Amino acid sequence: MRELERRLSRIARKLARVVADGRETADVIDVADLKELLGPPTYQPPDRDEDGERIGIANGLAWTASGGEVLDVEVAIVPGSGNLRLTGTLGDVMKESAQAAVTYARSRSKLLGLDPLFHEKVDVHIHIPEGATPKDGPSAGITIAVALISALIDTPTRADVAMTGEITLRGRVLGVGGVKEKAVAALRSGMRRVVLPAANASDLELLPAEVLDQVAFDLVRTMDEVMDAVLVGSARRTRAAAPEAGVGVPVSHG
Repeated sequence: MRELERRLSRIARKLARVVADGRETADVIDVADLKELLGPPTYQPPDRDEDGERIGIANGLAWTASGGEVLDVEVAIVPGSGNLRLTGTLGDVMKESAQAAVTYARSRSKLLGLDPLFHEKVDVHIHIPEGATPKDGPSAGITIAVALISALIDTPTRADVAMTGEITLRGRVLGVGGVKEKAVAALRSGMRRVVLPAANASDLELLPAEVLDQVAFDLVRTMDEVMDAVLVGSARRTRAAAPEAGVGVPVSHG
């Protein structure tokens, strides 16, 4: 709000100078006039890979001091000896979430069609871009797990789905905070579906109507449900949750 007030004041000062110089000003400021009054836009939409190969990439949702944000999580699998590398200025809690995601993938290796000893033959590199920005918290757990499994089984993820949730070693999905801000960020970034922990069902009642109208929500309890919602080719549920839970009607994905 303070930033908005500063920008409005800047526009008012420039227009006052124009009037003081005896020049005419328009009665209404148009969007096309903002660049001249305020300069180039300071916010640029993220350069997200939506149409390219999305193997090993997943859309996460994060809470920041300035609101919600969509963060990409990238995973690369390379021949090696079992090393795990984490980059992107991650805090201790987020590093622990990444380690939990790797352990979960190892525990599900047979069901995923992987060699049970795959972790001894490859190195895993997990990276969250915008490395200069510190990141922490457990809510990226399911996102890291999805990106990792996507890379391991060579299956792409859906570009229009974002997610947030803590993961346990057994694949349970635990509730997180900042749901309202994260949901608004998902809408702003063009996400059509958001995967949330079932424990956060009550938070959906607090979301703006615009978000509920344009974004569908999958309420999940396990990583199996997360993968069904996010991995291309998985059997997806046709509805997110009952309307009485405060969930918007899922939009069509064609």
